Amino acid sequence: MARAAYNDLWTAARNMGRDVKLYCHWTGGDYYTKFADYHVNIDGDGRVWVTTDNLAMIKEATYMRNTGSVAITLCCALDAVDEYRLGAYPPTEAQLNAIAQVVCVLADALDLTIDLQRVMTHAEAADNKDGLWCHDPYGPDATVERWDLLVLREGSPRWSGGDELRGNANFYRAQGLLKDV
Repeated sequence: MARAAYNDLWTAARNMGRDVKLYCHWTGGDYYTKFADYHVNIDGDGRVWVTTDNLAMIKEATYMRNTGSVAITLCCALDAVDEYRLGAYPPTEAQLNAIAQVVCVLADALDLTIDLQRVMTHAEAADNKDGLWCHDPYGPDATVERWDLLVLREGSPRWSGGDELRGNANFYRAQGLLKDV
């Protein structure tokens, strides 16, 4: 699917003056409720659900950043309060493993480097951590409207979520095990 959407995603992103982006979210729900606002949903067991047959379709998942991007979400974080209290539905290890694999596969198919400039958590995007000022900050360092994946586990260091997610995706890339998926 990513290869089929390649040209449309890259054209849209280039028209925005940037590369294609992968944005990683959580739904703020339970482990099995999926949302069409995202291209890819990952349930509590790590199963992957795609909500479209065209990954270039614009989904309304990341404020002012949806064109030329793919939105991936973990079905979790209902009643999460802050990085120390992720609620009754924190990200599962199965989800964290699956999202790293999904990022790896999509990045490979879309010729993306797995770095902060191209693969971001919603928390990072909300605070413009990539240096693109698409909007006023609304993340953890500002109004805290969105802080998805600021951390992947309760009590982890602030802002560690994106680095850990990208590191795991780069680990899979280095292994070459997902090349033909």
